[in-house]
Formats: sequence, structure tokens, C-alpha cells
Amino acid sequence: MNAPLTPPPNTARRWKPTPLISGALALHAGAAVAVAAAPSTWPWAGGSVIASHLVLMAGGLWPRSAWLGPNWTRLPAAAGQQIALTIDDGPDPEVTPRVLDVLDRYGARATFFCIGELAQRHPRCVEDIVARGHAVENHSQRHRHTFSLQGPGALRREIETAQDTLAQITGTRPLFFRAPAGLRNPFLEPVLCQLGLQLASWTRRGFDTRSRSADAITQRLLRGLAPQDILLLHDGHAARDARGEPVLLAALPQLLEAAAQAQLRCTTLRAALALDATRVASAKMAV
Repeated sequence: MNAPLTPPPNTARRWKPTPLISGALALHAGAAVAVAAAPSTWPWAGGSVIASHLVLMAGGLWPRSAWLGPNWTRLPAAAGQQIALTIDDGPDPEVTPRVLDVLDRYGARATFFCIGELAQRHPRCVEDIVARGHAVENHSQRHRHTFSLQGPGALRREIETAQDTLAQITGTRPLFFRAPAGLRNPFLEPVLCQLGLQLASWTRRGFDTRSRSADAITQRLLRGLAPQDILLLHDGHAARDARGEPVLLAALPQLLEAAAQAQLRCTTLRAALALDATRVASAKMAV
């Protein structure tokens, strides 16, 4: 599925519950009415509520799902023969500069989903990302493993703090958010709507925080590679090969060479968003 249309950058939008969430809310209300009218129905009502929670949990545990709200798993059609290379969990003062050097050699643009705390520790890395023509987006302030277990207030504080952190360093507020490990809950989308952020996941990932084989990582990313794909790699928490080198640094050139041979150009998510906004504006003018 191509990326959904989004309002102008950083503009708060109205939250619209997905059919799954609307159904769960209706089920909760119906269960409450049923128990009030006939208390003996509580086992059935309770079981239905538990089942709906399990389905909502499944939607949050599936990073590429749109069950809980809009989610970029591919670029919009306006991106044409372009793909997006997204790099998470940095900045890392050892790895990130070397990744930037590789991207420079191939003339590729990438989107770096940065962790706010790490950006504060290594602001020059973040500044260098932007100076070399790449985009910096929001990957939360602390990247806690319990992120998806938090309520709306805690989620907003975590995401908004990262917004402020990254905006202060780069001079530009992020337009996209990626949840830690891609895991989330039904409270996330209303928060993103308030902050004018768009959730982005990926089409496929290399598992380069686990695999120590550059060839295996590249094969995962290239299998079925097509225009408008969003690919996921990591400059933070990067796995190391037998020599102790970040395996990303060996996989990235292979990936970029294959993309060039397939005549696929690497763009940023925000550049793709701008292309889509232009297409929508042109379509409105033509009507």
C-alpha cells in the first residue's frame, strides 16, 4: 500500500479512529450495556473485550500494520523510480560519519531517525547529516523498550521532547516519527496527530543489528526491491562482523550499487512528501 496523504508539515490534524479502533470502542460500550442489563452475560462480555484487546495488541506488535492509524510502509506514487533508505538508532560518533561518507560516494540521500538523547550527546553528527543533504526525523527521546506500554501523556512527552531536541540542533522540526522497534499502541496516533507527525515504518528491513553477514543483510533488502520501497538499516546498535567492523558499512555499498543498476534513486521521506503535496496541489488546480 502506498503512503497515505498527509496534511501540511507539522500541522495538527484531527484524529480519525480506524475501523478496528472504532469497532473496539463500540464493543466495549456494548459489553457494558449488556452487563448492566443482564449481569449473567459478564463472561461473554468480558471475553469479547479481552479478544478486542488482543487484536489491538497484535496491530501494535506488527510494525507495518495500519490497523491503529496511517503508516508509511512505502513511498507515495509521486516518488516514481525512487526508494527511501532509512537509518535508525543514531547518531553514533564512530559509525554515522562513515555511513555519510558511503552515501556521498554514491550520491544517495537518506533519512536518519535519530534518538534525542544521542543527538544531544553528539550534535555535530546530526549537524553533519543535514549539511550533507540528508533528513533527520524523530525516533523518540530515549528509545525505551517500554515505549509501546506507555499512556498518551508519557508518549507525548517522549515524542515532543525529541521534536524540540532535534529542532534545536537542525533548525527544522521533524515531519516523521518511527516508534522504537516499530512497536506501538492505540494511544500513539492521536499524539502524532496533535504534533503534526506522520508514522513511518518500512517495506523491508535488513536485521543489521542482529546479522553479522553483509551478504545476508543485502539479500533481505534486495529481495523484491521495487520503486517506492522504504528500507531499514541502523547506524546505532549496529552488529559487528568477525573483524569488529559495523556490518552496515559492508552492506550499504552492495545495496546502493544494486539500486543504481536497477535505476532506483534514493530520496528522503520528506522529499517524497513534498512531491506528493505538489501532485495533490496540481490535481486540485486542474479540477
